[in-house]
Amino acid sequence: MMTAETPSPPLHQLTIKCYALEDAMVVECAGRLTMEYAQDLKTEVKPLIPHHKRIILDLGEVAFMDSSGVGTLVGLYISARNAGGKLEVCNMSKAVRDLLGMSHLLSVFEACGRYGMRM
Repeated sequence: MMTAETPSPPLHQLTIKCYALEDAMVVECAGRLTMEYAQDLKTEVKPLIPHHKRIILDLGEVAFMDSSGVGTLVGLYISARNAGGKLEVCNMSKAVRDLLGMSHLLSVFEACGRYGMRM
């Protein structure tokens, strides 16, 4: 039985892990990239942009993404580009690829996904 002192975590929250790999900072995401959690990704990645010319978002474990997630990806992409860097996305699920395709953004994020970077 849960008490007020030990709240249970959300069932489908977003977890984020960052680590350096060769010339890039990899940001692994797992869970849901939705309105409730998109700000968490932005808060984690935005400070990395001035210090890393290449940031790779690994979405291999993202089960679901909504329009807020798409907006966050676009905002981070623009921030990285404006800082002279690159933001790439890899390991997109079919659902994420379909969403980006419907938004006409797949070509923006597709290059690294084709690379098939799996760690």
